[in-house]
Amino acid sequence: MKGQDDMSKILITGVKGQLGKELIRQLKNNKEYTLLLTDVDDLDITNIDSVNIMLKAEKPNIVINCAAHTAVDKCETDVDNAYKINAIGARNLAIASNEIGSKIVHISTDYVFNGIGNTDLEGNIIPYTEFDTPEPQTVYGKTKLQGENFVKNMNPRHFIIRTAWLYGEGNNFVHTMIKLGSQNESVKVVNDQYGTPTSTEELAKMIIYLMETDNYGLFHGTCEGQCTWYEFAKEIFKLKGMTTEVIPVTTEEFPRPAKRPKYSVLDNYMLRLTSDFRFGDWKEALVKYLTHA
Repeated sequence: MKGQDDMSKILITGVKGQLGKELIRQLKNNKEYTLLLTDVDDLDITNIDSVNIMLKAEKPNIVINCAAHTAVDKCETDVDNAYKINAIGARNLAIASNEIGSKIVHISTDYVFNGIGNTDLEGNIIPYTEFDTPEPQTVYGKTKLQGENFVKNMNPRHFIIRTAWLYGEGNNFVHTMIKLGSQNESVKVVNDQYGTPTSTEELAKMIIYLMETDNYGLFHGTCEGQCTWYEFAKEIFKLKGMTTEVIPVTTEEFPRPAKRPKYSVLDNYMLRLTSDFRFGDWKEALVKYLTHA
């Protein structure tokens, strides 16, 4: 149990997003914490002066950065804003949080990798660990990697968490599939991209667990197991009792401005090496989410 002097105030950026909403849900009734909730209207993280002024005035013990330019395709043309929000914004928060001696939790992405996956000695594709070398293929991935590097270099008291295929309260793949499935007898879904659906509930639990420790560093944070988007959609319809047919298609049949990773399964290796925290299986997390959705 942490005392008030250790951990009394948490500043969260990007509170209107899926993860921000879930963190509020899990923390709002915790008497140990005072929450300082910000979004773009309250704090422009791309402006170093604004960030410094707020953090020095409020003196949060922990900064959780959920703010990001996550429109992967738009980032390909909106390059300056992508760098400002994903890289410079992260840098500013890291600098200011370090100045006041606070911890920073920064959320990153599977897009920092090349989307091909690693291979073991037998040639099988295996998940990425935190020790694998990033090789982003998109503007989004490049800007998020730069954000990671800034946080790592600017504040030693950092937790950088890479996640993927995130869904929670808001617009996401699960809601899109349910909507499409209710309007159509069949939907086409890509069946050659592999990842791990991850609920914001599970990720928020990990963040809260880690932020109360001094176990600093880089972590992967996704639910356990893996599937394709097609398999994900099939599971959603099965759990909802919907009869919508899911037709598997290839990535090439759905061309997008930003290259999509064919394989972006993350191994929560650092969590296993350094803690006893474990994520739930993606199917179990989906059941829980749809029960309350």
